[in-house]
Formats: sequence, structure tokens, C-alpha cells
Amino acid sequence: MGAITDRTAGGASSAVRLWLAVVAALVIAMVAVGGATRLTGSGLSITEWRPVTGIVPPLSEADWASEFAKYRDTPQYAILNQGIGLPAFKVLYGWEWGHRFLGRLLGLVFFLPLVVFWWKGMIRRRLGWGLLALGILGGLQGAIGWIMVASGLQPGMTAVAPLKLALHLTTASLILALLVWLAAGERPGTLAPAPARLRATALLLPPLVLAQIFLGGLVAGSHAGLVYNTWPDMDGVLLPSADSLFAVRPWIENFVDNHLLVQFDHRLAAYLLLALTLLHAADAAVSARGTATARRTLVVAAFVVGQAGLGIATLLLAVPLWAALAHQVMAMAVLTAATVHARLSRGVPAGAPARAAPRPYPGLAPRGA
Repeated sequence: MGAITDRTAGGASSAVRLWLAVVAALVIAMVAVGGATRLTGSGLSITEWRPVTGIVPPLSEADWASEFAKYRDTPQYAILNQGIGLPAFKVLYGWEWGHRFLGRLLGLVFFLPLVVFWWKGMIRRRLGWGLLALGILGGLQGAIGWIMVASGLQPGMTAVAPLKLALHLTTASLILALLVWLAAGERPGTLAPAPARLRATALLLPPLVLAQIFLGGLVAGSHAGLVYNTWPDMDGVLLPSADSLFAVRPWIENFVDNHLLVQFDHRLAAYLLLALTLLHAADAAVSARGTATARRTLVVAAFVVGQAGLGIATLLLAVPLWAALAHQVMAMAVLTAATVHARLSRGVPAGAPARAAPRPYPGLAPRGA
């Protein structure tokens, strides 16, 4: 391969970063549409998993009648939606179909440019392996989604299992975090690492946000946000009794099935995350004043404070659709900000992608190289 200028290398890196940003935006869109699908009770409207042929929605009245007949055999229809007409079913179906369509579109937007960039030698080896792992995780996420839907089609079920919904949401969030981590690592130029204490705290934030998202998924899946709609107290007390928190037997099931404990855990994790981000910002304001690290801690803290306020409003308003969706999307913003901060806190060494020529994979160099 001939010599590649810094400008060419920088252009390649910029193209890869832009592509990763588009993929990350699609993941956030999928999370938003998935939240709307759950909140409108649409997730069980499509009763089959057809990864390829399912991209085509019903096109004729006969097709719609066939899909509607399958839905009328589900417990959700028999228990919750008995008597709804075909127009109402089409709305339910449209949300779920749109969610699955976005998943297929996301796969294409991820894999097709990946092949092109890889073939042209625009992706470094370490980044390439990370992206391949992400692709595998994305395929696993599709399977988790169907397992989640199948849990809601079991006899007596009218919604998906809370634990499976939380796993599905958390896996999507993990994919987003990994995308953002890889994209931030492609930052051009050099960047010194943050001081050790700040760096350690920054690296702790994304796992804590992911844990909070998982707990939020349990709240959503069990509809725990529809009860105890007061703050800062719960049912008139700040700290519920142990007998109430662990009223279900066996005790381990309280963490999923006891609305009081599920919501209490989500609140406690929120308080922990809020306190940590504020202390982290205060620490950076003293020990790294005026630096990019200090500015990033303020951004993360602002997002977390905003998310906490939005969560309280969502609870007090008894989870209206707009607030619940905003709360879910804001969680993705918090995760994105925390992940960028954590990655950049490790520093970017000399020889970052914009300063060095791309290194193609063996056997995949462009023609004429």
C-alpha cells in the first residue's frame, strides 16, 4: 500500500466515528420505540419470530385477518383486549413491527459499512475485533427479544416476564455503551489520562448506570411505577419495613415480584448514582480545575440530576406515556455521557487513529496496495 497522508488517515477515522455515531443513534431510537411498544401493550401483537420474512407487514385484508386471528389466540387478548377490532389491532401491530424493523435496519447499517471499512483497511485490528464482538452481541439481543416476547405468550400471561424485559433493555444499553466507548477511542490527537482517583471513579460510572437501567427495567416490567406514587416517602414512610420489603416467599422473588422492593431498589440506586456523580464533579472541580476532565464531570452530573428530576416527575404523575418515554431516552443520554467520560479519562495515546495510517487486515488490503 502506498503512503497515506495524515489528512487521509484523519478522514478515514472521521468516517468510522460518524458511522458509529449513526449506529448508536439507531440503538437509542430502538430503545425509544421499544419503550413505546411496551407502554402501549403492543409487544405481544406479533406472535411469531420470522427474522427474514417478517420484514414484510401484512399487505392485504386476508393477511391482516390471519395475523389478527393469531393474536386472538393469545392470553393477552383473552384477558385484557377481548373485543378490540381490527383497526385497534393494526395500531398495536404497527408499534411492534416498527420496533422489529428498526432492529433489522440497525443490523444492515452496522454490518454493511463494517465490511466496506474493513476491506478498505480503515479499521484498526483492535477496533475490528471489538466491532465483531458487538455484532455477535447484537444477534444475541435479537434472540433475547424473542425469548422475552415468548414469555408473554404463555398461558395466563398478559405481558412479558419482567426479568426478561430488564435483560433485553440492559443488553441494548450495553450495546450502546460499547459503541460509544469504541467511538470515543477513535478521537483524533492525543489526550492525557485523568488523575488516578478521577479515572477510577469515571470508570465506575457506566456499570452503575447499567445496573440502574436494569433495575428500571424491572420496575417497568412489573409495573411497579404505578404504585407508591409519592416522593420522597413510599406509602407514607421513608424506609419501608423489612416485613413489607420481603413479604413474598421465597424471599429471592421479592427482587422481581414485590412492587415495593422493586421500586425501592430503583430509588436507592438512583440516590447512589446521584451522590457519586455530584461528589465526582466536586472532586474534579478541586483536583482538575479548568481541565476537560472537570468539564466532562459537570456534563455527566447535569444529565444525572435531570434524569433524577424526570424520574420523580414520572412517578408523581403515575407514569404517563410521554414522561416514561422521556425517562427511558434520558437514561440512554446519561449512559452515553458517562461512557464518553470514562473512555476519555483513560487518555488517548500518541498515534491515535487520526495521526497514523490505517492498518488493514491481512488479505483484505484494497487492490493495488
